[in-house]
Amino acid sequence: MRILCVADQVDPLIYSPGIKQRFSDVGLVIGCGDLRLSYYDYIISNLNRPFFFVFGNHDLNRLREFRRGNGDLRAPSYPAPTMSACYINGRVRQEKGLLIAGLGGSRWYNGGPNQFTEIQMFFRALGLLPALLVNRLRRGRFLDLLITHAPPYGIGDRSDPCHRGFKTFLWFMKLFRPVCLVHGHIHLDTAETSRRRYGNTLVVNAFKHTVLELEPAGRT
Repeated sequence: MRILCVADQVDPLIYSPGIKQRFSDVGLVIGCGDLRLSYYDYIISNLNRPFFFVFGNHDLNRLREFRRGNGDLRAPSYPAPTMSACYINGRVRQEKGLLIAGLGGSRWYNGGPNQFTEIQMFFRALGLLPALLVNRLRRGRFLDLLITHAPPYGIGDRSDPCHRGFKTFLWFMKLFRPVCLVHGHIHLDTAETSRRRYGNTLVVNAFKHTVLELEPAGRT
């Protein structure tokens, strides 16, 4: 299945009249944060595909209401049930055979919302454990896709406090072996690669947009 991943900046290839033709073969869309929900609305309305997202450390105007338990975008500006998006932060879901989880936010750097210390992120990841164990028992694997905003530590991250990655994600990939971890937060220039390997996991930076191929049961 082809998956459209977006993060951090509005991409004119996405926000254009040609979106339907350009991404007609996409089966799933994921958002890795730092984008306005109106942008997600545009993608959903045009592609009408399942959409999963986490928040980053910017564009957080509606973060509070999602933390109160509202799990989708079915607000007045997102009226159609077939055009909703799932806020997957701290959750594990199955969609089209894929096992998906999300952990949003960035490293703590100035005390703003949706920023976390390493130990806080560790306990947030630990909160996924019951659902991951159920996946292992029922489906023979823990997870296919982890959606984050921040990158893993040392894998395409930066040295400054804001853009440093989480060591928790390294532990997570070693233990639960997702096929892919897709993140945002790190703005790439044309010379930088957006895909790296860490053990059994493909780590993908979704800056602006990228399309990846992913099938259930670890077949990429």
